[in-house]
Amino acid sequence: MPATSQKQQRAMAIAEHHPEELHEKNRGLLKMSPAQLHEFASTPRHGLPMRATGRARDALKRRLHAR
Repeated sequence: MPATSQKQQRAMAIAEHHPEELHEKNRGLLKMSPAQLHEFASTPRHGLPMRATGRARDALKRRLHAR
């Protein structure tokens, strides 16, 4: 599943490469597999909104809390 926003993409890249720099509220990202983090972080940024809204944001929250 690709990233749905630029902020989401940046957070995934930080979690993938520099997990110690993640904010406390984003520590749940470390539960994702390295392959999932890479998939989200490598999404082309062209055309992505700054923030995820609506169903895309809710789907990501469900995915993170299901682990």
